Amino acid sequence: MSGAPADPPVRGYLGTRLGLALLTAISRLPLPVLRVLGGLLGTLAWWLARPRRHVTLVNLRLCYPDMSERERHRLGREHFQWFMRSILERFIFWFGPAERIQALVRIEGEEVLDQLLGKPVIILAPHFVALDAGGLRLAMKSRFVTMYQRQKNPVVDATMRRGRERFPGIVLSRQQGVRAAVRVMREGVPFYYLPDMDLGARDAVFVPFFGVPAATVTATARLVQMTGATVLPFVTRMTPEGYVGTFHPPLEDPAGPDIESATARMNAFIEARVREMPAQYLWSHKRFKTRPPGEPSPYVD
Repeated sequence: MSGAPADPPVRGYLGTRLGLALLTAISRLPLPVLRVLGGLLGTLAWWLARPRRHVTLVNLRLCYPDMSERERHRLGREHFQWFMRSILERFIFWFGPAERIQALVRIEGEEVLDQLLGKPVIILAPHFVALDAGGLRLAMKSRFVTMYQRQKNPVVDATMRRGRERFPGIVLSRQQGVRAAVRVMREGVPFYYLPDMDLGARDAVFVPFFGVPAATVTATARLVQMTGATVLPFVTRMTPEGYVGTFHPPLEDPAGPDIESATARMNAFIEARVREMPAQYLWSHKRFKTRPPGEPSPYVD
């Protein structure tokens, strides 16, 4: 695999570079200070980032129809606070000392993964705000392959890729497709996979998520069919002391009896974990953007 792409030219991206340098410097502050600062920035973003606030509230109305509007606003604001904390602290994991990362992140159930190393494994990591922390902590111990969504800003894209490649591993773009990951998985390298974004109707089925039909990529079940991989769920949560990444028991029958039912069971697992810590799930993503034929987008304001 080739290394990270060359950094883009400075011209036209000076503001971005200065912003990233500032975030890197801020990440050196003690964790309690970062948490307070992140909470304040999250509250500010809740009021200023109207489009993302709108998406968050639409998602919460769809997923929690019995919740009052006031409760949804409270939960949405709390999500923004956790999200901004995760942004500030992400630079610890991308560029901070390895010793600090080890001290911040505790892994539960790692022995389950240890028993599977060398065999095809999918580490199923839903979109909670702390997923980078858990993933990079695991990468300090063992080589992984993962995928990411290319960013429109090339400076941000290069920074994100550099941060996620700092420990031995392989970072693929979604444009390279899952077949590139399959080749590495067959060599016994675990695949750290994020399964719960709306990527359109292609290679997706509509299965329930909080009772709402959600376009869900079928890659998890298809990868199991191709490689015989074990699907090992892994959820990372932010705690007052730092982070805890937890391995859950492998999913049962992750490719059968058919791809649609297997994908529905995966969504049911993710939904159960979201209900355990709803404020830390990525509600600002347009999870229900792709709709069944004839159904309008719920995000039209």
